[in-house]
Amino acid sequence: MIGLLCFVLAVLASPFKSKLRLEAENAVLREQLMVLRRRLHGRVRLTNQDRWFLVRLYRWFPSILSVLTIIRPETLVRWHRAGFRCYWRWKSRSPGGRPPIDTGLRVLIRRISVDNPLWGAPRIHGELLKLGFEVAQSSVAKYMVKRRGPPSQGWQTFLRNHAPDIAAMDLFVVPTIGFDLLWAFVVIRLDRRDLVWINVTANPTAEWLARQITEAFPWDEAPHYLIRDRDRIYGSVVTRRLRAMGIRDKPTAPASPWQNGCAERLIGSIRRECLDHFVVLGDAHLRRILRSYARYYNDIRTHRSLDKDAPVSRPVQRIGGIQSHAILGGLHHHYVRV
Repeated sequence: MIGLLCFVLAVLASPFKSKLRLEAENAVLREQLMVLRRRLHGRVRLTNQDRWFLVRLYRWFPSILSVLTIIRPETLVRWHRAGFRCYWRWKSRSPGGRPPIDTGLRVLIRRISVDNPLWGAPRIHGELLKLGFEVAQSSVAKYMVKRRGPPSQGWQTFLRNHAPDIAAMDLFVVPTIGFDLLWAFVVIRLDRRDLVWINVTANPTAEWLARQITEAFPWDEAPHYLIRDRDRIYGSVVTRRLRAMGIRDKPTAPASPWQNGCAERLIGSIRRECLDHFVVLGDAHLRRILRSYARYYNDIRTHRSLDKDAPVSRPVQRIGGIQSHAILGGLHHHYVRV
C-alpha cells in the first residue's frame, strides 16, 4: 500500500521535474540494473567505473540519492569524499624539477646576506661553493634577504670601522680626606675600550694636559680623532699639540655629555667600582689607586661591549684548579686556573 502511494505521488510530481533530472534518475536506474545482472553469487560487486559514474551524477544531480537501492546514500557520499581527496592529492603532487634545499642551508644563505649587505647572489654562491655546498645561483638569489633600497652598512658597522681611529679624553674631580679637590685625567680608545692613560694633578693647566696627551700617545700610535668637551682648560696649547701630532680635535656640542659617552661611562665605572669605596688621602694615594684600577680595567675586567672579554683579550682557561687574587684590597678579585 505504501509503495503504491509513493508511486502515485511520484507520477503526480513528475511533470514538475526538469528533463535533465529525470534523465539522470533514469540513468542511475539503468546502471543499477546492469550491476544486478552482473551479480553471480553473494553481494553486489561494483567496479571503479560504476563508482565513478555514480559519483559524477551525484555531483551534478544530488537528487539521485532517492532512487539508489543497491547502495546506501552514505556510501555514495563516502566515495565522493574519497575521490575529492585523491583529486587534491594528485593536484598537489610535486611538479618535479630541482629538489628543495635543506633548511640549514637556507638559514645560512640569509645569514650571509644579512652579514654582507654589499654581496650579491654570485658572491654568496661562490662563498657557498668554497664551503662545500652544491647549490644553484638561482636558489641563492631566491633565499637571499630582499632589500628595498641600495645595500648599505648600518650605523653599528660604520662606528665599528672607525672606532680604531678615535679616542676620547675627559677630566673629573675627586675630593680628598681634607676636602681638597684633585683632578683626574683619563684617555680611552673607542676600539677595545682600553684605558690608555690616567693621571692626577691638583692644578690642571693647558700645558699639563698637553704633556699628558704627548705621553699617552707615542708619535706612531696617535689616533686620527680625539673627542673632548668644551672645558676652558683645553686652550690653544692643547689644540696646537694635537695638530702637531696629526690628531683632529673634535669638541662636543655645548651641554652634550652624551656625545662623549665612552669617556663618561668610564668615569662612572671608576666612581662606582673604585673611588666610592675609598677615602683619598692625597694625590699620590689617588694616583696609586687609579693606576691599580687601570690595570684591572684593561687586563681583567670583562666588558659587555666586547662580548664579555677584556680590552687586552684574556685567553680561555679550561684546565687546572681555580685560584683568586685580590685587587684593590679585596674590592675585586681575579680568578685564574693554575
